[in-house]
Amino acid sequence: MKYPKIKFAEPLKDYKLFIIFDNGIIKIYSLKDKLENQIFRPLKDTKLFKSLQIDTGGYGLIWNDEIDLSEFELWQNGVALSTIQELSQKITV
Repeated sequence: MKYPKIKFAEPLKDYKLFIIFDNGIIKIYSLKDKLENQIFRPLKDTKLFKSLQIDTGGYGLIWNDEIDLSEFELWQNGVALSTIQELSQKITV
């Protein structure tokens, strides 16, 4: 199965990530439980946590040479909020 690619990602409070995929689905992904894992422990530094970048092509998120998350992980374990289309219908100008 082909998974959607990441179009936008923003770090949030409490080690959560706001992610918009190329299919318009918006998800929140929590890193809080992963921070006890030695690989992800450096992300407790909020400056590093906020420095995330989207991998070329939207295949994941990258913090440095050792820390990254794939679009598969974020898609499978993120909590869906809505779609861009649903949100745009709710906004009145």
